[in-house]
Amino acid sequence: MPDRYEPLAALIRERFSELSPQFQAGAAFLLDHPEEVAVSSMRTVAERAGVQPAALVRLAQQLGFPGWNALRDVFVARVRKRPQPLAQRARSLVKPQAKATLAHDLLAAQRHNLDVSTTQNTTLITETADLLRKAAHVHVAGFMSCYQVAFGLVYGYRLFRSSVSLLTGEAGTLEMQLRSITKDSATIVVSFAPYSAEAVRVAKAVRERGGKLIALTDSAVSPVALAADKTLLFSHESPSFFPSLVAATALAESLVAHLLALEGARAVTALKKAEVQLQRSGAYVM
Repeated sequence: MPDRYEPLAALIRERFSELSPQFQAGAAFLLDHPEEVAVSSMRTVAERAGVQPAALVRLAQQLGFPGWNALRDVFVARVRKRPQPLAQRARSLVKPQAKATLAHDLLAAQRHNLDVSTTQNTTLITETADLLRKAAHVHVAGFMSCYQVAFGLVYGYRLFRSSVSLLTGEAGTLEMQLRSITKDSATIVVSFAPYSAEAVRVAKAVRERGGKLIALTDSAVSPVALAADKTLLFSHESPSFFPSLVAATALAESLVAHLLALEGARAVTALKKAEVQLQRSGAYVM
């Protein structure tokens, strides 16, 4: 059973002439559209290839896999980003020639990330906001460096909606917090490669409980995106040693703005009330 795409593709080509017409149609689609196979369901791939879903299962087994999911995992691994180690990225920063242009290069990278992320999510932002608006409760999760994005999203959203909460998992309480996820709730998970174990656990829990899952991530085949109802992709390229979260933050802020716009006057009233309460409580100095 090949565990990488190249040996698998070679095996398919080697056995292609021996396959039945149905299997040949499925195999040809696998080789011609590997990216689509990685991000699509078996039913979608079968429809696109012009075969029955059962044919894909049998094709996978004939190629040595226990089933379709194991075969698809090879395609997922092919397109999933493999992040460069932080220490390796950092070494390039300490070179004399890199220091002179670092500030300019950083700003240029941020502009590029914003442009790419805007292009990818123009219509998805509105669709995602509509999905969240209909949910009985919205959970947001982001761990390690993604915590700042998740926290900012929750802070802004809670100014005009009370049924929003942050999944933090502090003191080992993540499993307790996951119990509040229900089939009528929606959960946003923020994560990029290398993906935190906690983020994957949250995404898995959402699917098990039948809730809606929104992935704010860097790849359509990230562990949190594969089973998501909506996926907002952000670019995090950076000449620095650490990936940039500027685009991820911008997407989170845009999502909150769209949510307020969808709620209309009711959200504005709630926001005004929150402002008054914060001022009266002494939260602000001036």
